[in-house]
Amino acid sequence: MRIEENMERPEDSFANLQDPIHVKAREILDLTDQIVELIPDEEPFGHYKSWMNECALTICSKLAGADGVDLYDIKMENATLIRKAARELLTICSGLKMFDFKESDYLQLIRDAIDEFRILFIAWVKAFDQWDYIVDSWGLFNPPGVDPEDEDPDGDS
Repeated sequence: MRIEENMERPEDSFANLQDPIHVKAREILDLTDQIVELIPDEEPFGHYKSWMNECALTICSKLAGADGVDLYDIKMENATLIRKAARELLTICSGLKMFDFKESDYLQLIRDAIDEFRILFIAWVKAFDQWDYIVDSWGLFNPPGVDPEDEDPDGDS
Protein backbone atom coordinates (compact mmCIF):
# COMPACT_ATOMS: atom_id res chain seq x y z
CA MET A 1 0.00 0.00 0.00
CA ARG A 2 1.26 3.44 -0.87
CA ILE A 3 1.68 5.89 2.01
CA GLU A 4 -0.72 8.33 0.39
CA GLU A 5 -3.50 5.73 0.43
CA ASN A 6 -3.15 5.27 4.18
CA MET A 7 -3.16 8.97 5.05
CA GLU A 8 -6.25 10.88 6.03
CA ARG A 9 -7.45 13.44 3.58
CA PRO A 10 -7.41 16.94 5.10
CA GLU A 11 -11.17 17.23 4.81
CA ASP A 12 -11.56 13.99 6.82
CA SER A 13 -9.34 15.16 9.65
CA PHE A 14 -11.41 18.33 10.06
CA ALA A 15 -14.84 16.72 9.69
CA ASN A 16 -15.46 16.90 13.46
CA LEU A 17 -14.95 20.65 13.42
CA GLN A 18 -18.52 21.06 12.19
CA ASP A 19 -19.95 19.10 15.15
CA PRO A 20 -21.99 21.33 17.47
CA ILE A 21 -19.53 20.91 20.36
CA HIS A 22 -16.63 22.11 18.19
CA VAL A 23 -18.65 25.02 16.87
CA LYS A 24 -19.57 26.03 20.43
CA ALA A 25 -15.93 25.71 21.58
CA ARG A 26 -14.85 28.03 18.77
CA GLU A 27 -17.63 30.43 19.76
CA ILE A 28 -16.25 30.50 23.31
CA LEU A 29 -12.77 31.16 21.91
CA ASP A 30 -14.04 33.97 19.67
CA LEU A 31 -16.03 35.58 22.49
CA THR A 32 -13.03 35.34 24.77
CA ASP A 33 -10.78 36.95 22.16
CA GLN A 34 -13.21 39.85 21.79
CA ILE A 35 -13.65 40.38 25.52
CA VAL A 36 -9.91 40.17 26.19
CA GLU A 37 -9.49 43.16 23.87
CA LEU A 38 -11.72 45.17 26.24
CA ILE A 39 -9.76 44.30 29.40
CA PRO A 40 -7.31 46.99 30.52
CA ASP A 41 -3.66 46.03 30.92
CA GLU A 42 -3.27 47.59 34.37
CA GLU A 43 -3.76 45.69 37.61
CA PRO A 44 -5.83 44.01 38.80
CA PHE A 45 -6.95 43.13 35.27
CA GLY A 46 -3.73 42.41 33.40
CA HIS A 47 -3.25 38.76 34.32
CA TYR A 48 -6.88 37.94 33.49
CA LYS A 49 -6.21 38.46 29.79
CA SER A 50 -3.68 35.65 29.41
CA TRP A 51 -5.61 33.40 31.81
CA MET A 52 -8.80 33.79 29.76
CA ASN A 53 -6.98 33.08 26.50
CA GLU A 54 -5.31 30.02 27.99
CA CYS A 55 -8.62 28.58 29.17
CA ALA A 56 -10.43 29.16 25.88
CA LEU A 57 -7.54 27.67 23.90
CA THR A 58 -7.39 24.67 26.24
CA ILE A 59 -11.04 23.89 25.59
CA CYS A 60 -10.47 23.81 21.83
CA SER A 61 -7.15 21.97 21.88
CA LYS A 62 -8.19 19.28 24.36
CA LEU A 63 -11.41 18.74 22.45
CA ALA A 64 -9.39 18.10 19.30
CA GLY A 65 -6.98 15.92 21.29
CA ALA A 66 -9.79 13.76 22.63
CA ASP A 67 -11.27 13.37 19.16
CA GLY A 68 -7.89 12.25 17.88
CA VAL A 69 -7.76 9.14 20.07
CA ASP A 70 -9.97 6.16 20.77
CA LEU A 71 -8.74 5.19 24.23
CA TYR A 72 -11.24 5.93 26.98
CA ASP A 73 -8.70 7.01 29.60
CA ILE A 74 -7.09 9.54 27.25
CA LYS A 75 -10.48 10.88 26.19
CA MET A 76 -11.50 11.24 29.85
CA GLU A 77 -8.25 12.97 30.73
CA ASN A 78 -8.89 15.52 27.99
CA ALA A 79 -12.53 15.87 29.06
CA THR A 80 -11.39 16.62 32.61
CA LEU A 81 -9.05 19.36 31.39
CA ILE A 82 -11.84 20.82 29.22
CA ARG A 83 -14.19 20.94 32.20
CA LYS A 84 -11.48 22.55 34.35
CA ALA A 85 -10.79 25.22 31.71
CA ALA A 86 -14.50 25.99 31.28
CA ARG A 87 -14.98 26.33 35.02
CA GLU A 88 -11.91 28.57 35.26
CA LEU A 89 -13.40 30.83 32.59
CA LEU A 90 -16.51 31.16 34.74
CA THR A 91 -14.31 31.98 37.75
CA ILE A 92 -12.46 34.60 35.71
CA CYS A 93 -15.77 36.20 34.75
CA SER A 94 -16.69 36.42 38.43
CA GLY A 95 -13.30 37.92 39.27
CA LEU A 96 -13.56 40.54 36.57
CA LYS A 97 -17.01 41.52 37.76
CA MET A 98 -15.78 41.65 41.36
CA PHE A 99 -13.03 44.08 40.29
CA ASP A 100 -15.61 46.27 38.54
CA PHE A 101 -14.57 45.51 34.98
CA LYS A 102 -16.37 48.25 33.02
CA GLU A 103 -17.61 45.93 30.27
CA SER A 104 -18.86 43.20 32.63
CA ASP A 105 -22.20 42.92 30.81
CA TYR A 106 -20.35 41.11 28.01
CA LEU A 107 -19.18 38.42 30.43
CA GLN A 108 -22.69 36.95 30.42
CA LEU A 109 -22.12 36.00 26.78
CA ILE A 110 -19.25 33.72 27.85
CA ARG A 111 -21.31 32.32 30.73
CA ASP A 112 -24.20 31.51 28.38
CA ALA A 113 -21.90 29.93 25.80
CA ILE A 114 -20.25 27.76 28.46
CA ASP A 115 -23.64 26.63 29.74
CA GLU A 116 -24.65 25.66 26.19
CA PHE A 117 -21.27 23.95 25.76
CA ARG A 118 -21.83 22.01 29.00
CA ILE A 119 -24.98 20.39 27.59
CA LEU A 120 -23.11 19.35 24.43
CA PHE A 121 -20.17 18.18 26.55
CA ILE A 122 -22.35 15.83 28.60
CA ALA A 123 -23.61 14.10 25.45
CA TRP A 124 -20.09 14.03 23.98
CA VAL A 125 -18.65 12.27 27.05
CA LYS A 126 -21.53 9.79 27.18
CA ALA A 127 -20.58 8.72 23.65
CA PHE A 128 -17.06 7.59 24.73
CA ASP A 129 -16.51 3.85 24.44
CA GLN A 130 -15.41 3.02 27.97
CA TRP A 131 -14.37 -0.48 26.93
CA ASP A 132 -11.76 0.76 24.47
CA TYR A 133 -9.13 1.32 27.12
CA ILE A 134 -5.78 0.51 28.58
CA VAL A 135 -5.55 0.16 32.34
CA ASP A 136 -4.93 3.53 33.96
CA SER A 137 -2.30 2.73 36.57
CA TRP A 138 -3.22 5.96 38.38
CA GLY A 139 -6.78 4.70 38.80
CA LEU A 140 -8.55 7.85 37.66
CA PHE A 141 -10.04 6.91 34.30
CA ASN A 142 -10.61 3.17 34.33
CA PRO A 143 -14.00 1.81 33.32
CA PRO A 144 -16.26 0.63 36.14
CA GLY A 145 -14.89 -2.52 37.76
CA VAL A 146 -11.35 -2.09 36.38
CA ASP A 147 -8.68 -1.49 39.01
CA PRO A 148 -5.22 0.06 38.50
CA GLU A 149 -3.62 -3.26 39.44
CA ASP A 150 -5.59 -5.21 36.81
CA GLU A 151 -3.76 -6.64 33.86
CA ASP A 152 -4.42 -4.79 30.63
CA PRO A 153 -6.79 -6.90 28.50
CA ASP A 154 -4.66 -6.29 25.40
CA GLY A 155 -1.36 -6.66 27.26
CA ASP A 156 -0.50 -3.04 26.35
CA SER A 157 0.26 -1.65 29.81
